[in-house]
Amino acid sequence: MYNFPFELDDFQKQACDLINEGKSVVVCAPTGAGKTVIAEHAIHKALEEGTRIFYTTPLKALSNQKYYDFGERYGTDNVGLLTGDTSINRSAQIVVMTTEVFRNMLYGTNFGAVADNLQNVRYVVLDEVHYMNDEQRGTVWEESIIYCPTNVQIIALSATVANADELTAWINTVHSRTELVNTDFRPVPLKFYYFDSSQPDRLLPLLTPSGQLNKKIKPEKKVPYKSRNKQRSYVKDIVRNLAENDMLPAIYFTFSRKKCDEQMEKCATSLSLVTRAEQAQIRQFVDEYIAENPHLYGNKHIEYLLCGVASHHAGLLPAWKNLVEKLFQKGLIKVVFATETLAAGINMPARSTVISSTSKRTDSGHRMLTASEFLQMSGRAGRRGMDEVGYVTVVGTQFQSPEEVAELVLSPANPLESRFSPSYSMVLNLLQRFSLDEAKELILKSFGYFSSGSRLQPLLKLDEAYNAEIKAREFACPHKLCDDKFFEYNKLRNIYVQNRQTYKKILKQEKSKHRPLSDEVIKFGQETKEMLAKMHDCACDNCKLYKKHAKNIEVIERLKVKQNKLAKEIERQRDIFWNKFLAHRSVLVDMGYIVEDYPTAKGITTAQIRSENELFIAEIIFSGVLDNLTPAQLAGVVCAITTEDLRIDIPYRPFSEPIRKTLNLIRNIRRKVEKVQNRYQVEAPMYINPYFSSMIELWVEGAEWETVTEDIDMGEGDIVRSFKRVVDVLRQFTTISNVPEALVFTAREAIEKILREPVDVD
Repeated sequence: MYNFPFELDDFQKQACDLINEGKSVVVCAPTGAGKTVIAEHAIHKALEEGTRIFYTTPLKALSNQKYYDFGERYGTDNVGLLTGDTSINRSAQIVVMTTEVFRNMLYGTNFGAVADNLQNVRYVVLDEVHYMNDEQRGTVWEESIIYCPTNVQIIALSATVANADELTAWINTVHSRTELVNTDFRPVPLKFYYFDSSQPDRLLPLLTPSGQLNKKIKPEKKVPYKSRNKQRSYVKDIVRNLAENDMLPAIYFTFSRKKCDEQMEKCATSLSLVTRAEQAQIRQFVDEYIAENPHLYGNKHIEYLLCGVASHHAGLLPAWKNLVEKLFQKGLIKVVFATETLAAGINMPARSTVISSTSKRTDSGHRMLTASEFLQMSGRAGRRGMDEVGYVTVVGTQFQSPEEVAELVLSPANPLESRFSPSYSMVLNLLQRFSLDEAKELILKSFGYFSSGSRLQPLLKLDEAYNAEIKAREFACPHKLCDDKFFEYNKLRNIYVQNRQTYKKILKQEKSKHRPLSDEVIKFGQETKEMLAKMHDCACDNCKLYKKHAKNIEVIERLKVKQNKLAKEIERQRDIFWNKFLAHRSVLVDMGYIVEDYPTAKGITTAQIRSENELFIAEIIFSGVLDNLTPAQLAGVVCAITTEDLRIDIPYRPFSEPIRKTLNLIRNIRRKVEKVQNRYQVEAPMYINPYFSSMIELWVEGAEWETVTEDIDMGEGDIVRSFKRVVDVLRQFTTISNVPEALVFTAREAIEKILREPVDVD
């Protein structure tokens, strides 16, 4: 084992030993427990053996951070970086990459043959593997594990999850010998506090020593909706309490970008959190940083940095967020007001975290945080080697009771749930390499299929409940007759009742007309009487339990109908992934992308595309509507088809006529694809949202950043992110096959003109 300059914890030693034995390992431990040490052990082994190691992360920012960290530690010549828009030293012994890039390598499309991509690779670290829970991108982790060659050892690092054993068993089944190292050990234990606005001069311990809710905490008063804007903010009181109790630096989590900025301003205007010496250090660091990043000159947030506070959210420029992170790591920023995205693994160690609310507003109203979301945020508190204790303060709000907060704090982590979902590129990539039956085998290897037992548990329990109720309603006949005899009697009884009514009507009718009864009517009356006599001979006729028996049979019939429907739903859910695969395949067959279960030339191109709807992008390329656009117009069109629908309804600036005409033609393409998708019940989004189109058109034409962002009610970080999405798709135009040469050149020119400060800064 590599000699670290400190004593390893037991779980770290155990994981390193398993790696030495040639096994794959799942390490499940709380945030901040030191999982990276295990990855570093594998890195040292690779360097000693002369083999290679891939280190994957879910976020580009995290990949960049790891690349710089490893470069300093192991030498820049030994470290490479691969993200969607960066390729540095890709044949290095240590290559840091996003998990999407690793998955794409395993498909062997844009990146070349799989054997070449993974040449001499002995280890792959899947950092933050709990991202499998991510609604949009979770499937990437499953694909990476399924397609990873079995001679490569997987080192899967995860935050605490409830079903780590199930995840390990799955990897063991689909990959190779895998063992679990699971610990709830936190090197820096956490203490939980509660801010009660009726007692603003102190922070109250949330729990008693015995783990009960502190009775001194009072619930927040309900505030009428109209008065909420006038409600007093207690952020200054909370931060002041933290400062007085030596609980800084802190990450203050809030779920609104606007509130991040507002709370930063409120603290800066009334609290002094840094000394003059620290302020001088901040000023010097900021000046030097801005000299290297002149586009940040004049940023309105600089004055707040000098007070020791900052905000950190997706609406800010990447370079600015990077500055905030560096100052925080140096201990010069005392409070960062951040959205929950900061909890995703970026290295910003804090003594305290403040969670502004344990409920968050969603499109469908307020909901409580999940236990895993809370653990991820609270786990940022406590710096190993610096703090004996980490502090977590929950702020009281009217949307949660103290009891609910205590319950959340004491709750175990949520289980990982599969987000596996077949896409067009998955179908095309698999059918390029495998037969339909082999593709099915791979789909059935998904964690979703493996864990379908637990996923189907509620449905299976309902089926058990139906069976129990049916059994409970089974009737013990006092005459020891079977149900068939009951049904015979019931049928006879129903016919008799019907015939008797008919006979009475005929008698009444004939009597009113003073006519004698015909032979047929007399015969019918006789048969009805015989039927009654036959009924009287049945044991059921005088049975006191007849009604109960009838009711039981009626309920059982209803339950069996429900059970049949449930059985179909269980079957559908069990095969949901394969059915989705087949539905996507049907769309591709219908549109000429697959013939005899092999991709056509169009299908091979589409297999190389990475987007939310590869087929939509491919149809746009093949339609020729992009061929005669200028670089600025091409960027504007691609921006519209890569920008998801915004939650707010805001007008956009007008853009050029060629963009408008092209988007109208693309709307026709969308209708055509939509029609086929609906036929096979495939849901794959197709965006045409030109909100940023005029901005990127101006930018590519050479406008200054201030001109582009002028009078725009949108964070600069959002604009940069939308431009980078365009670059990602345009770069694909230059690498995938069968794209017209003129379009490739236009795309390259557009990329070159988009990637200037501040867009090209990570």
